[in-house]
Amino acid sequence: MYIDFKGLTTEERNENSKDIDTMSTLEMMETINKEDKLVALAVEKELPSIAKAVDVIAEQFHKGGRLIYIGAGTSGRIGLLDASECPPTYGTDPSMVQGIIAGGTEAMLKAIEGAEDKEEEGEGDLKKLIFNCNDVLVGIAASGRTPYVIGAIRYANSIGGETITVTCNKGSIMNQLGKINIAPVVGPEVITGSTRMKAGTAQKMVLNMLSTGAMIKLGKVYENLMVDVDATNLKLIERSKRIVMEATGLSREMTEDLLQKTNYDVKLAIFLELSKLTDFDRGKVILKDHKGNIRLALEAVRNSD
Repeated sequence: MYIDFKGLTTEERNENSKDIDTMSTLEMMETINKEDKLVALAVEKELPSIAKAVDVIAEQFHKGGRLIYIGAGTSGRIGLLDASECPPTYGTDPSMVQGIIAGGTEAMLKAIEGAEDKEEEGEGDLKKLIFNCNDVLVGIAASGRTPYVIGAIRYANSIGGETITVTCNKGSIMNQLGKINIAPVVGPEVITGSTRMKAGTAQKMVLNMLSTGAMIKLGKVYENLMVDVDATNLKLIERSKRIVMEATGLSREMTEDLLQKTNYDVKLAIFLELSKLTDFDRGKVILKDHKGNIRLALEAVRNSD
């Protein structure tokens, strides 16, 4: 099968690195670093589309929907990485943000030849998740032409789901299919076609923004603190203490006592201390009524006084 790379900037040769095989090691690193500096600038141009996508994701979360990343190779691995980091960071259920990679979990560790070449496989993997109209699909592919991802996007569109594409080429097939299109054009890679480099970095930056922005809008961040952190190991237990201390000004001893009483519910501990409520059950109800948003819950307590 012939694949036409014409017009794909991610497949072009980079004039700045044509002699990289003759450079000193330091010169190689300088060349790579100079190219990497272009990534954030490319992502910056896509901020309006990224912001629009964040609003859609948050809205669908409020409806009980899920965020599903799908991709092949590097793109798929980046989606799985972002999804896997949401539960410990924001206390989300593992089903809320999920990643799918062409070829299944085995493809995380090694290349599965041909896994990305069939549209029906992408559609089939979405169906296995019982993807529905409240869910959001983020299709990720540097080229914007991966059949596996295209098949998933077509299916998501057909049942009324929200679709977002993250590519590194303008005017691709995926850009034509997605309801929201994010395409940071990072230019040719230092090693021709090695999209795990600049393209992969750009995709990682975008996915960080999507999940982080949506979680902030869900009230899982107070000020700039991850107040829904799940204290599942010693590092996160210590982080939980520091978060409560930063948000409330309590001493370490008082913080530890409060967290013990709330069973290490960081958000509840902060809310109880700032609101001066002594009724834990009432505090939980007020937080729930305000969708876990500490600022809104505090405002409600003040207005009720």
